[in-house]
Amino acid sequence: MRDTGTFSGIDLVQADGGAPAVIAAGQAPGESGVSVMGLRFRGGAHFRATAQQHLIFFQNGTHGVEARARMECRMDSRRLRHVPPMGSLAICPAGTEGRADADFSLDCIMVAVDPRRFALAAAEESALEARLIERLSGTDESLFRLAGRLASESRAGYPNGPLFWNDLADGFIENLTARHAAAAVTAARGRLSRHHFTKIRDYILAHLEHPIEVDALAGIAGRSPFHFSRVFSRTVGMTPHRYVVHLRLRRALEMVRTGHAGLAEIAAATGFADQSHLWRWVRRVYGVSLGELSSPRETKPQKSSRPAGSFFSD
Repeated sequence: MRDTGTFSGIDLVQADGGAPAVIAAGQAPGESGVSVMGLRFRGGAHFRATAQQHLIFFQNGTHGVEARARMECRMDSRRLRHVPPMGSLAICPAGTEGRADADFSLDCIMVAVDPRRFALAAAEESALEARLIERLSGTDESLFRLAGRLASESRAGYPNGPLFWNDLADGFIENLTARHAAAAVTAARGRLSRHHFTKIRDYILAHLEHPIEVDALAGIAGRSPFHFSRVFSRTVGMTPHRYVVHLRLRRALEMVRTGHAGLAEIAAATGFADQSHLWRWVRRVYGVSLGELSSPRETKPQKSSRPAGSFFSD
């Protein structure tokens, strides 16, 4: 199976030469930057990819594995032959050539993360230009649990809504950034420094209710507007304008959830032209209406007593 869209550039084949069963696949409406696939391979598995997304794989169960059975994983010039335990993860950063072959049946969860969304999360954690570390094996219980929740939500048709999915996706990326990324010591040439990014972010947060021009942000960084926009996009994963919108939406969501102001007041306080302008951005980024955004439903992911991969056996 050569998938398209988010998972384009990936070959997935089981022992009989056919495609593995897809147990869950997709992402909720909005711009979370995270997609998921739950896969079941019969008799063996072959994977090969040089994907445009960061790919994180979790071993979610095996069937009839004998002591001599092995999985061989390769990433660029590195190679590992082993029997991955339940919950074992492998990380294939975008642009890295990865391959895995197994001679036994297995279930796995594959999570794709948009590199731009990863760059934004790294920047907000003061880790500009952090790179995702490639891994042939390892474990991360928190990531495994979140991957299982994402797969369960996808399989069930997102019963908790896009906001719940966005919170799960944010948690996944935050965990990935915190424990599986290497931060750059100094800013590379043609990139924004941590000092300038912090000053720009502080300026935006202090002026959310006012018009914010790229010229003003470029002046803080000491660059021309054209050069600044290119450098900012390469460093943070989005244009200066989209980053301003990102911070405005984040503040608006906080205000909606606290319930201390009306929607028109929130729109004005966060720099949107009016309530309709706020509505359009909420729909685009979070995949919900303003009414859903302000509903009392709990959207924060809760820990589940169910195993991460229990959706495979439902």
